[in-house]
Amino acid sequence: MKKFFLIILLGALFIIGSKAFADEQQEAIKFFKKYVNAANNYSDEIAQMYSPDAKIIRQVVKPDGSLVDVETDADTYISQMKLSQKGAKLKNYKNNYSDITALKVDNGYKITALRQPSGENYKLKTYMIVQKQPSGKWLIVEEMMQTKVQTFLKYAKN
Repeated sequence: MKKFFLIILLGALFIIGSKAFADEQQEAIKFFKKYVNAANNYSDEIAQMYSPDAKIIRQVVKPDGSLVDVETDADTYISQMKLSQKGAKLKNYKNNYSDITALKVDNGYKITALRQPSGENYKLKTYMIVQKQPSGKWLIVEEMMQTKVQTFLKYAKN
């Protein structure tokens, strides 16, 4: 009889734990969608969505198909983003995302997706690792976006 109750108790704990995991996973995806909306609407809110020590990677897809990672810090990325927003807004530049998934990783949730820049027919890989802070706020702690913009290569470390 004790074994039966123990099995029931463990099963209940598993179900409760699974629900909490699923709820947090959905929160992470909701945060990603909020990020996409803010980015596509050129919101100043974007700057507050990054951890101050976030790792930012632009993976340049060269014409021959090879890939080059260009890393920067959050402050540099945010300041460059603010500069480029004006031109992007004039062109009504937006990104559409598909195949969005979230996977629990050691330091949060890894959100992966395919990004289609406006006016293009190709899709590029992207991911961000988002982390729930003790305050309950979600922050981007790592981001990788592929790009075909070759000018990023001048920032690559040889």
